[in-house]
Amino acid sequence: MRALVSEWHGAYLVDGETVVRAQRAPLDAAAQGERARRRHNGLRTPEEEQLLGARGDEQWVTRDRRLVGPGVAYDRRAVGSVPGPSAAPMRREYLLAEAEAALAAAWDPSVHVEEAVRALHDLDRAANLVGERLSSWAARDAVEAAPVDADASAGRLLDGAGESPLGPADPRLADARRSLATLYRAIRATRESLDAAVAASVPVRTPNLNGLLGPELTASLLAQAGGLDRLARLPSSTVQVLGAEKAFFAHLRGRAPPPRHGLLFLHPAIQTAPRKDRGKLARALAGKVAIAARRDSVGAAADPSLKAAFDRRETALRALRTAAGAKRSRTPLDRATDDR
Repeated sequence: MRALVSEWHGAYLVDGETVVRAQRAPLDAAAQGERARRRHNGLRTPEEEQLLGARGDEQWVTRDRRLVGPGVAYDRRAVGSVPGPSAAPMRREYLLAEAEAALAAAWDPSVHVEEAVRALHDLDRAANLVGERLSSWAARDAVEAAPVDADASAGRLLDGAGESPLGPADPRLADARRSLATLYRAIRATRESLDAAVAASVPVRTPNLNGLLGPELTASLLAQAGGLDRLARLPSSTVQVLGAEKAFFAHLRGRAPPPRHGLLFLHPAIQTAPRKDRGKLARALAGKVAIAARRDSVGAAADPSLKAAFDRRETALRALRTAAGAKRSRTPLDRATDDR
């Protein structure tokens, strides 16, 4: 049976090792790029359409599922390739152009927010380490009985309070300690600058997510998901447990119950809710987050109804808790005298 074969240089009808019909494709980079895009999207090229239009009543086979249709059956054992012209420089040119176009299309500006959030976490760790060391060192010659925190230690060393009589006798050590205090303050200042930048940029790129979660939690969720485009593709069940990967895998190994929330626990409504209601609120919030991410990924304006719907769900759960609490607080005597 004759086989329909599609290659980058054209479409061919092959009978055994003989090419019966051929529809050659243009070899310029622009035409090749367009045909590569069509094949990538599951569409047929003009050469394939021309060859299929001249099929008549013949029955063909093909290894390319795009070409399967009336009179063309799929057969993985059909002829797979046809020798074509040697055009390596041209192919390299259009393949590089296609790769650049694909990278440009896949570019997600939220990658800068991700990096800013990761930098915030790194600066927090660095500030904790430097601050602990600075506090420990400054406490060696402090007269206060109570421990002194890093900010107070840096202030005492840098803001004119001077060195204690019990401080380092070697002036080089004293200078080194002041440099450590300067480094601690620089880390804190950089952290505040990054935090302000994230808070200002997140509402511009993701107004719907920002309205639901606020800038800090939105930025953390984007970093955890790997960008806005990927977050927009995730189902709400996955959004709900983003950030709880360790607990989730512990559950898969049978060592822990399934997690009810991940980063969404940082939302004030979930953090302050009773333990038994947190899973319900996290599930409701994750559904709204999934919708908000999809709206933001296509550039839609902020939709206040998303937050309003979540607020209604929170209010309803609070009312149920209040009613249940009132019912439980009634004594047997109260219930016995209801009918009197």
